[in-house]
Amino acid sequence: MSKTVSLIEGDGIGPEIAAATVRAIDAAGGKITWERVDAGMAGVDKHKDPLPAATVESMKKNQLALKGPLATPSGGGYRSVNVTLRQQFDMYANVRPAKTIAGVPSRYTNVDLVIVRENTEDLYAGVEHYIDPRRSAAESIAIITRFGSERCIVYAFEYARRHGRKRVTLVHKANILKLSNGLFLDVGKEVAQRYPEIQFDDMIVDATAMKLVIAPEKFDVIVTMNLFGDILSDLTAGLIGGLGVAPAANIGEGGCAMFEAVHGTAPDIAGKGIANPAGLMLSGAMLLD
Repeated sequence: MSKTVSLIEGDGIGPEIAAATVRAIDAAGGKITWERVDAGMAGVDKHKDPLPAATVESMKKNQLALKGPLATPSGGGYRSVNVTLRQQFDMYANVRPAKTIAGVPSRYTNVDLVIVRENTEDLYAGVEHYIDPRRSAAESIAIITRFGSERCIVYAFEYARRHGRKRVTLVHKANILKLSNGLFLDVGKEVAQRYPEIQFDDMIVDATAMKLVIAPEKFDVIVTMNLFGDILSDLTAGLIGGLGVAPAANIGEGGCAMFEAVHGTAPDIAGKGIANPAGLMLSGAMLLD
């Protein structure tokens, strides 16, 4: 049965790598009807809005999207389109595989891990303010809820089960942030009891960063909070050759999902025919999966 997928080509090199990815998916026999919609600078140019209503409606209808890199317009109070989409569609889990690719130069030959990052809470919830008009200090609040933690951790275990993964490692800083990170860790231990066939352990984030560099082959599935996941997923992309070969998926409630390139728009090489589409192609492969 054919599926309709919202296609956001993106800015800079986005249209080029999106075109290459669409050709690859179509050639592979993917039964997909592509519905092209705009966002980012293309949205501003055509609709005076970086996230036009038509794009939101397309994603609501289709529940699946493939997205190239987007630029956020400077000035005018625009929020990141990427963050807005994740929050608007409650895409609570960001999935970032990192696997060594033959022929791509890297320091390692045996990396095969997946990071599942909670995508809606933590410091990225956007709850911050200055404490006085002089801006002598600022305060940001990291929100960690049992609900948000549980659904992300459950997704990580379900992902491990579906893909034949053997272990889930929960990464935290509960030794210092005893309440917020402690809640995430406690929920992880509770969820792990429902999956006795999958090994579970936990690790402090700074130790994780070191061990990922020393012995990345020791990791299988990592589940963590928003900020740590953002940082560690770029680290693991570096282990396999960089963001240009790193795919990503954002998973929401009710089956809504957005697959995306995680690198930038690279305007300096746009239109030159030299942009590497591998990251978006691999994200397209995740869409087919």
